[in-house]
Amino acid sequence: MDVESFRGSPAGRLVRVGKGESGYWAFVPNPLPPDLEPDRTLWAVLSAADRAVGRLDGLGRELPNPHLLIRPLIRREAVVSSRIEGTQASLADLLAFEIGQPTLFRDQPPTPEADVREVYNYVHALEYGLSRRESLPISLRLLREIHSILVRGVRGQHLTPGEFRTRQNWIGPPNCTLNEALYVPPPPDEMQSALSEFERYLHADDVYPPLVRLAFIHYQFEAIHPFLDGNGRIGRLLLALLLVHWELISQPLLYLSEFFERNREEYYDLLMAVSQRGAWHEWVRFFLCAVEQQAIATIVKARSLLELQAQWRNLLTRPGGSALLPRLADRLLEMPLITIPGAQKVLGVTYASAQHSVQRLVEVGVLQEIPGTHHPKAFVAPAVLEILGHH
Repeated sequence: MDVESFRGSPAGRLVRVGKGESGYWAFVPNPLPPDLEPDRTLWAVLSAADRAVGRLDGLGRELPNPHLLIRPLIRREAVVSSRIEGTQASLADLLAFEIGQPTLFRDQPPTPEADVREVYNYVHALEYGLSRRESLPISLRLLREIHSILVRGVRGQHLTPGEFRTRQNWIGPPNCTLNEALYVPPPPDEMQSALSEFERYLHADDVYPPLVRLAFIHYQFEAIHPFLDGNGRIGRLLLALLLVHWELISQPLLYLSEFFERNREEYYDLLMAVSQRGAWHEWVRFFLCAVEQQAIATIVKARSLLELQAQWRNLLTRPGGSALLPRLADRLLEMPLITIPGAQKVLGVTYASAQHSVQRLVEVGVLQEIPGTHHPKAFVAPAVLEILGHH
C-alpha cells in the first residue's frame, strides 16, 4: 500500500500492524458521517436524483402487479453486480440455469457453471434480504445471514461464509502480497469497532439527506471490507435493501450496479480517493448521478415491459378465447425462458393443455423454440430479453 498517499487523510487513519519485516500498514476509516461542506452543484445533482427516484416510485405504486418488474430487475442486478467481480454469466445463462437447462446458451465461449451459480446465489441473497428485513432490522446480523447465502457452494465458500473475518485481507492485483496491495482495510480488532460504529449509523438520525447517507454507507462498508470474500456484492446489495427499508421507494426496483459496472474504473478510483484524500464531494456526486441515471433507465425498461404486456394482451385476448394465454404471457415478463412443464406449473393445467398454450404463443410470435433443446424443449420470449438487456 502506498502509505504516503493515505497519510494525513481526513477520511481515516493509518495503523501499523506487527513489527519488522512482517509488519504492515492498514487504513481505518473514521466513523460516519463526514463533515461535508455545502456545495450548490452537489445539491443540484441531489435534487435531480430525488426527482428521478420519485418518478420511479410513482410508477411502482401504480403497478397492479409489481412482481412483473421486480423479478426480472433483481436478476439483472445479480448478473451485473457479479460481473463487476469478474463473473462472465449473462442474464440468459441465469434464466437457463433456473429452468434446469444450465447448458442452454453455453456455446461460444462456454460460461463456467460456477459463475452462473454465483449469480444465482446473489438472486437468492437479495430476495432473502428483502423478505427478512420485515422481521429483522438492517443490521450486521442480517448482512452475515445474506453473506452465507451469497457464497454457499461457490468461490469463497471456504472463506468463513456468514462470518466477519478474523484475519487480514487486502485489495490489489491478482496474487499480490499484502505489502503489494493497493488498499489494506482495518485489521480485525479495529474492524470490530468500525463495524459497531457502522451499524449505529445505519439507525441514527442524521442531518444529511437519505441518498447522501447511502453514498456514505456504501463507501464505509467497502472501506471496512468485513468479509474475506463477497464485500463488493454485499455492499451493493445493501443499497437495494436500504432504499426500500428507508421507504425511498416502495418496491425494490432501483439498482445501481449497472452504472458502477459501466464506469467501473471511476467507481473504484473515487472510493479510493475518499480514503486517500477525503474526496467526499466527488464520490457523492458520482453516487447521486448513479441514482438518477439508473432510476431513469429503470423507468424506460418498466414502460417498455408494460407496453409489451399491453400489446400481448391485445393480441391474445379474444371473445371466447382461452384465458390461459394472457396469463402465461404475463408470466413471461417475469421469466422469459420457459419449458412446457414450467408452463404446466404456472397455469395449473394438464401437460397437453400447457403444450397447446405454448404452441399458440409460438404461432403468434410471443415465444420462440430454442433450437437443439430436448426433454424438455425450452422456449424464449426474445422481446423481453431485448428490453432487459440479456448480455
